[in-house]
Amino acid sequence: MWKKSNFFMSYSICFISFFFLFFFMLMNFLFMIYFIMNNYVIFLEWEIISLNSMNIVMSILLNWMSLLFMMFVSLISSSVIYYSMSYMSSKINLNRFIILVLLFVFSMILLIISPNIISIFLGWDGLGLVSYCLVIYYQNIKSYNAGMLTALSNRIGDVMILMVISWMMNYGSWNYIFYLSFMNNDYSMNMVGIMIILAAMTKSAQIPFSSWLPAAMAAPTPVSALVHSSTLVTAGVYLLIRFNELLINIFFLKILLLLSGLTMFMAGISANYEFDLKKIVALSTLSQLGLMMSILSMGFSDLAFFHLLTHAMFKALLFMCSGMIIHMMNNNQDIRFMGGISVYIPLTSLCLNISNLALCGIPFLAGFYSKDLILEMVSMSNLNMFIFYLYYISTGLTMFYTIRLLMYLMINDYNLLSVYNLYDEDYVMLKSMLILLMMSLFSGSMLSWLIFSYPYMIYLPINMKMMVIYVSFLGMLMGLMMSSMNIYSVNKFILIYKLSCFLAVMWFMPNLSTYGMNYKFLSMGQKLVKNIDMGWSELYSGYGMYKIMKNYSSIYYILHMSNFKIYLFSFIIWMMIMFFMLMI
Repeated sequence: MWKKSNFFMSYSICFISFFFLFFFMLMNFLFMIYFIMNNYVIFLEWEIISLNSMNIVMSILLNWMSLLFMMFVSLISSSVIYYSMSYMSSKINLNRFIILVLLFVFSMILLIISPNIISIFLGWDGLGLVSYCLVIYYQNIKSYNAGMLTALSNRIGDVMILMVISWMMNYGSWNYIFYLSFMNNDYSMNMVGIMIILAAMTKSAQIPFSSWLPAAMAAPTPVSALVHSSTLVTAGVYLLIRFNELLINIFFLKILLLLSGLTMFMAGISANYEFDLKKIVALSTLSQLGLMMSILSMGFSDLAFFHLLTHAMFKALLFMCSGMIIHMMNNNQDIRFMGGISVYIPLTSLCLNISNLALCGIPFLAGFYSKDLILEMVSMSNLNMFIFYLYYISTGLTMFYTIRLLMYLMINDYNLLSVYNLYDEDYVMLKSMLILLMMSLFSGSMLSWLIFSYPYMIYLPINMKMMVIYVSFLGMLMGLMMSSMNIYSVNKFILIYKLSCFLAVMWFMPNLSTYGMNYKFLSMGQKLVKNIDMGWSELYSGYGMYKIMKNYSSIYYILHMSNFKIYLFSFIIWMMIMFFMLMI
């Protein structure tokens, strides 16, 4: 009876959460249209407490950008919660899972609407804390290690935001939006910009903080769909979009451009060596985050925001399709065991193909409008050839690992079981996926009309215009060639085994971060606790005082007991002392 009532309570929480978020999405959409049409901005300030000259206020900034982003976050999170009703139905604590997801979404919404660095920190830290709880949701050693790596990597960004809060005590308020436009040449605000860039690099997993993002795949797949599309990893990009006026004159942006370009390239190469389905999709997220951060460092914040929104749609759909396939494969994530799914689960295969093609930037899907515009702006900009080639090679690598993935999943033979039952009749999952499928088809053109309402023409030579098509076709051919070879031919093709090992493990970054940074810091903390807190500090303070007082109390207790032997012994000693004194 208890299980039945618990089951109904979990499903009622799911339905209420889904309808609330869907209604919130519709309201955001209507307000966003009104704000864009009238060029309208609302700044709200609520005074919580006023004590002498100190005011504690809660500030909210509503403009077209925050409303549009909230609309996308609420749409994806409502689809994810509806999807979880089926995907997580066999789990005992479904209501705990839904409440954690809602906390995650509310932390992101607080981050989106905050023009105040303290309320941004509350949303930022809420994302980090709840993401740790969600990564360790499946309670095993792998999940605990991944959660600790995620939490410790993100703490660096939290410390940077805390330093920004303390640094901005030089000014009259923590509402940073009032200082961005007229203080962008000030030295102290440049320091704020550098710390904000470092915080964004940790949350958006740029080199050298990239290793936590594939490790966070230990979380359930609906969480991965939410985290990797519109919430946790995009928080850093959104923070830089908010601070973009401050970042114009900072030299550190050139370093960010180099690191984000290398992140894009490294993730594209590593995805071609990976056999874990969820990690391949996670590395594609890392590649697209590098694209967003690099175009941000060039000063095009609107383009980064445009790609952030279109990427959120097809990446959430891609994770949902991957989760459905993993669900049917008895929770097996190795793509070498999969194959031929287009025959057995055609609707899921359709969603997977469209989301993958949108990721590659195939005309005229959602990813094409943002990705092609970004690459054409790169071609127009005054960049060196190294960054230019990084962009286009990374675009080709996206097509490379996508075709490889589709070959393994769709065309190769099924390699897991001799008797299998793949079915495409889980209509709860399919409905949530079809909502995002429509958005993956139409959101690119819709957003390009909304965000860029003026004509935006880019004049380039025909070869430069066709460069994206060239590298995409080259990547597709390479993917087909590599997927059709067996493992011995691949090793002959790569030629250098050690180089392939280096490229496959993200340039040894997981080893460096796990064993180099986190393990060293944790072992140093263990030694400090052992030698100081539990060592001499304990000996000379708490435990030492306890031991001295215990010894004295035992002596006082013996004296307090009226024992004749003690009195007799003490009387003899006293008489002997008096005798010796008289003799002297």
